Amino acid sequence: MSRTRELAEGFREEIVALRRALHQVPEYDLDLPKSQQLILDALAGLPLEITLGKELSSVTAVLRGGGGPGPVVLLRGDMDALPVTERTDVPYASQHPGMMHACGHDLHVAGLVGAAKVLSALRAELPGDVVFMFQPGEETSGGAPIMIREGVLDAAGRRADAAYGLHVGSASQPLGMWSSKPGSFMAAADQLHVRVIGSGTHGSTPYRGKDPIPVLCEIVGALQTMITRQFDVFDPVVLTVGRIAGGTKENIIPDDAFFDATVRTFSAEARAKVQLASIQLVEGLAAAHGLQVEAEYQVGYPVTVNNAAEYEFARSTIVDLFGADRFRERANPRCGAEDMSYVLEEVPGVYLNLSACRSADPDAAPDNHSPLADFDDSVLPDGAALLAELAVRRLAR
Repeated sequence: MSRTRELAEGFREEIVALRRALHQVPEYDLDLPKSQQLILDALAGLPLEITLGKELSSVTAVLRGGGGPGPVVLLRGDMDALPVTERTDVPYASQHPGMMHACGHDLHVAGLVGAAKVLSALRAELPGDVVFMFQPGEETSGGAPIMIREGVLDAAGRRADAAYGLHVGSASQPLGMWSSKPGSFMAAADQLHVRVIGSGTHGSTPYRGKDPIPVLCEIVGALQTMITRQFDVFDPVVLTVGRIAGGTKENIIPDDAFFDATVRTFSAEARAKVQLASIQLVEGLAAAHGLQVEAEYQVGYPVTVNNAAEYEFARSTIVDLFGADRFRERANPRCGAEDMSYVLEEVPGVYLNLSACRSADPDAAPDNHSPLADFDDSVLPDGAALLAELAVRRLAR
């Protein structure tokens, strides 16, 4: 067993206790005072230079290696929870009504604290510095770009040379399985908001007004045709209308109707193309029916791209530490989005998945974001060990 695994195993009880304490006080978005304090308490006594965020409840901690100035590695863990009412029966369930760590970020924080403890124990041997990035707001407005703006990538006094992070899952793969892929790993996530403006009238005399509802419906269908006919099937686009609204009563034609859609892409080229094409389609169809339209395309998280060389480095490190049977290379990207993408736009690195699925049948287990999502924190030492080992090996290169 590697030294990092041995050390991480020695911290098992501490980091499991931290995870369960965090799980009981889930907090949302950018203001996470209780989570921040738990992190600070857990890091107390370690040889770290700690700074707190100004616009958000972030924690940035720098560990100076004993080998003098050298490379810089950044390790990231997100902190925020979701507005979900927990329905598990674990004894450490959420004590904040309507809030839950349903995406496993409590494990991310505890694993990163574990990595900080391991690397602090190895500090004298490190030929460089490590930045620990505890980040709020992944589920909402994107805490990563705020932390980047506040200087997290340069917290060691020079730009990070590589960045690594992991995300746990409560379903789909057996407990302890690692997975990732080179290149585009997670989607960009944008939003399309459309308001079709007509002219209301009585439902019995539609010719006396301008009915926005059939036009809106036509636009929704036409957007799907646009995807299949204008975009390469091997560079996919996923467009889902998740909200549609219009009208107040069955016999009243309304003045306007609305829909909101999420748009997922896996390359910068497809993303730029769908932004232009969707607005052109919406405006053109509305004009063809003599109606006006307000259409807004909101750009969200970019594509999460794993650097090919850093991916191979991370894959080989996992195989060395845990064995080849503990890693699976994903054939396809994931359609979820991640604001770790902003870090990986600036610094080469890799984002990994680690299964924390409790169920013997991962395909039937409640997935992340479910009120029944149940994460097995027995994987915490492995997560801490891998983050630490990546830093040790990358600094030594």
